[in-house]
Amino acid sequence: MPNILVVEDSPTMRQLIGFAVKRVPRAKIFEATDGVDALRKLSSEKIDIILADINMPVMDGLKLVSLVRSNAAYKDIPIIIITTEGAEEDKKKALAIGANAYLTKPIQTQELMKLVSSFIP
Repeated sequence: MPNILVVEDSPTMRQLIGFAVKRVPRAKIFEATDGVDALRKLSSEKIDIILADINMPVMDGLKLVSLVRSNAAYKDIPIIIITTEGAEEDKKKALAIGANAYLTKPIQTQELMKLVSSFIP
């Protein structure tokens, strides 16, 4: 039963992404509004995959990726960045610091589902 953490400051986008990944069989969706909130959720729940935006207040997605990757307890959790930042350098940077995949908004539900499924056994 995969626990999916959706980290996104926009309530509408959080809902949209949550709705899309609810199609994963027996998935449980956790939501966080920014990187700090996401770290709190990680410390209290066993999370199997993180879907994170880049542009968020308090702590952005890139900082979250680097903190997750530098923490022994979380470093193997797959992270998919979902963002409006379509620039090639943003994508390279996210992947270089440890994101497993990068999707640009608007998201295609099929594409997101395929990606999430590829990281969840």
